[in-house]
Amino acid sequence: MIDRLEATLSSDLAELRESGRAKGKELIIEKVSKPEGDRGPRYFVKGYGDKPFIRMNSNSYLGLTLRDDLRKAEEDGATSYGVGPGAVRFISGTFRPHRDLEKKLAAFHGREEAMAFSSAYMTVNGVLTSLITKETAVISDELNHNCIINAIRLSRPVSKSVYRHNDVSELETRILEAKGAKRLIVVTDGIFSMRGDHAPLKEIEEMVRRHDHLFPENAILVVDDSHGVGAFGKTGRGTEEYTGGRADILIGTLGKAYGVNGGYVVSSKSVVTYLREHAPMYIYSNPISAGEAAATLKALEILDSQEGRSILEHLRAMTSRFENGLKDLGFEVIEGEHPVVPLMVRDTDETSKLVSYLRENGVLATGLNYPVVPKGDEEIRFQIAGDHTASDIDSVLSTLKSYKESK
Repeated sequence: MIDRLEATLSSDLAELRESGRAKGKELIIEKVSKPEGDRGPRYFVKGYGDKPFIRMNSNSYLGLTLRDDLRKAEEDGATSYGVGPGAVRFISGTFRPHRDLEKKLAAFHGREEAMAFSSAYMTVNGVLTSLITKETAVISDELNHNCIINAIRLSRPVSKSVYRHNDVSELETRILEAKGAKRLIVVTDGIFSMRGDHAPLKEIEEMVRRHDHLFPENAILVVDDSHGVGAFGKTGRGTEEYTGGRADILIGTLGKAYGVNGGYVVSSKSVVTYLREHAPMYIYSNPISAGEAAATLKALEILDSQEGRSILEHLRAMTSRFENGLKDLGFEVIEGEHPVVPLMVRDTDETSKLVSYLRENGVLATGLNYPVVPKGDEEIRFQIAGDHTASDIDSVLSTLKSYKESK
């Protein structure tokens, strides 16, 4: 019997619902129709019959997930190697597509070596828990993703501190305070997923380099650019390309812009080899399937081509169209070129009402309330994709206009 535990958990769930912070039941997508004519893909949700939805809450920024060439690559990989790896990699779970993908990722980012994990969340945890010792100081941006926060908690560094969001001057203060540690790790998101803004990576890198001499085992810059790689920068190489900065250790995902699944890290050969020997989230967890690796290889081939440049140009155009449309309607946004476009509502109840209105009118969007975002920063995070059309964008803007007029 676990009756007393269940009573405690039920009380917690009731409080979440009453405060408007509960995520609630997950929507189940039962069918997807491919782009046709001047409209992008449409999604069909359980409980809504044949009503088609425009999906404005997907991380698949390049819009590659429904492409026949990616599906064929994954199917061919599964045909050749099976649907799952059957073991962790060091036992017998490494297949040719895994290594081909890692070599391609390393070359794409201009690094010596790459290493794929089962997810980006596990990549961050595997990298940080392996590199943070009892003599390591860690400094983190206040708006870093939950995976970074939890990785630092797991790691138990000698000291940890937080600097105001993107405040390089305060970062320097925190670096000087960390003097005496053997190793320093400064960690930041590249793109901050709730806001769509980016870290001033060039300035952060210069600050870390300036004070590297204070730490016997270096001051190290770790960047999680999961929302940036593939979707940001002229050729999709992320925040590094956009800002001109460069991380010592760069973390990315295969499950957002590339449209598949998994995570990865790129760095020097020595660092990656060390991680293969020490990162528990890699050693003790199955990798992505060979089919997924093959599909990601195809996504990278597309991205690193003229077609990829065209997709990125279209993505930027649709992002600008939507952002400008929101501003024209009088909504508050956080401006930027990244395809995350936050509509700042700044109220939990109002956020929930607007999300419901959008859903009833055929738009899938996600409201973000406290504690996912700070109180007062409640928002709807819209995400533009490469398979959205101008007609799609205008349709969503028309729905938002109708909501505003109904107030």
